[in-house]
Amino acid sequence: MGRGSGHSLLNGYSLILKPMLTLHHSPISTCSQKVRLCLAEKGLAFESRIIDFGKLEHLSDEYLAINPNGVVPTLVHDGRPVIDSSVICEYIEEVWPDHPLSPGDAFGRAAMRAWMRYLEEVPTAAIRVPSYNRLFIKSLAKLSEQAFARMTNKMPLRKAFYRKMQGEAGFSRELYDESIDKLESTLARAEKALAASKWLVGDRFTIADSVLAPTVVRMDDIGLADIWRDKPNVGRWYEAVCARPSFAVAYFPGSRVDPATFNLSISG
Repeated sequence: MGRGSGHSLLNGYSLILKPMLTLHHSPISTCSQKVRLCLAEKGLAFESRIIDFGKLEHLSDEYLAINPNGVVPTLVHDGRPVIDSSVICEYIEEVWPDHPLSPGDAFGRAAMRAWMRYLEEVPTAAIRVPSYNRLFIKSLAKLSEQAFARMTNKMPLRKAFYRKMQGEAGFSRELYDESIDKLESTLARAEKALAASKWLVGDRFTIADSVLAPTVVRMDDIGLADIWRDKPNVGRWYEAVCARPSFAVAYFPGSRVDPATFNLSISG
């Protein structure tokens, strides 16, 4: 990972690749993390373009030209952008089928995609609320009303979401509790699936595991690990995810967050 030609050594495979892949991403973005997990599982090198949220680079004209949604990540392959993190993961799997991240049969792949759609709709959205209340609200609360309005006015997708915040209090208790309930329901569903197999879909680590992993990591980082204290299969799965060589590659220094020290300086 880095600029210029890349070298990757993972799972015994040594690859030297020209920088035909460029990833526009953020270290702390959960959606960026799931794409980095897939890239690391494949042993793919890429040119890294860090998007600085504090400088609102994700809302710049330059970035919006390649990703009109104004969110990260964006994968650029041979000059062509691919957007939406789960779409990117499936694109990576299709273009580089070695070290597969999907089941070998059609039924298994359907089960994986069903998990992906559920994970995108439920926990991926739900984790944003406690993340913002426990991490980002301190930084956002420092913005003037005018600066906050200017920032949200530029947002193609998340404008309404941000405007649900209530000053320094962040999101309402009702919305917070609803999000926690969705996270609990997700892990209850995962606990049941993991009672029958090593990973979410059978005995192969798949894109579905990559999609869920960043949500669980973020829950761990912001003090929500108690939610799976009574779910031994989820606990075993999480330990196995963290032990994979791809995890250390995807979660390079600066990718984890600590509510006690986290600070995001936003240009108003």
